[in-house]
Amino acid sequence: MKLTAQEIEIVEILEKDARMDLANVAKMVGYTLEETEAAVKKLEDQKIIVRYLSLVDWTKIEEHPGVRAMIDVKVTPKQGVGFDDIAERIYRFDKVQSVYLMSGAYDLSVIVEGKSMNEVANFVSQKLSTLDSVISTTTHFILKKYKHDGTVLEAGNQDKRIVVSP
Repeated sequence: MKLTAQEIEIVEILEKDARMDLANVAKMVGYTLEETEAAVKKLEDQKIIVRYLSLVDWTKIEEHPGVRAMIDVKVTPKQGVGFDDIAERIYRFDKVQSVYLMSGAYDLSVIVEGKSMNEVANFVSQKLSTLDSVISTTTHFILKKYKHDGTVLEAGNQDKRIVVSP
C-alpha cells in the first residue's frame, strides 16, 4: 500500500504515542485537524493502524499478572501452507500473546503469559510441543524488562557527575 509522506509520519508519531492529541499531530505533519482525522480513519480502515496499546510496567504493581516466556519453536512446514497453518494453530491458544516467523535456528518465536512458571511449562509440554508439526521447543523465561518497543522502562542508576576534561 502506497502512503503519502504525511501518512507515514502520522503512523510513526502514533506508534510512539497513541494518545497524542490529533491537533498536535496535524501541526507536526502540516495537515489541518480535519485532514489528520481523515488520514487516521483511512489508516484504521485499511488496517495499517490495527490497534492502540498501552505499555504497562507490571513490576510496579503488587498484583503482578504472572510470568512471560519467549519460546523458540522448530516446526515442519506443511506443503501448500508453509508455516502459516502451524502459526495459526499456535496463536489461537489464549496464553499466546505473540507469534513471529523467524530466521535462524528456530522457525517461530512465541510469547506466552501464565500465572506461574509451572503454568507456562505445562502449556509448553501439554499443548505446544504436542502439535503435529512441532519438532522442538526452547523456553526462555523473561526475568526483567529493561526496554520494550523502544521505551526504557526503568533507567538504571545514572551517573550524575559532571564530566571534567583537561
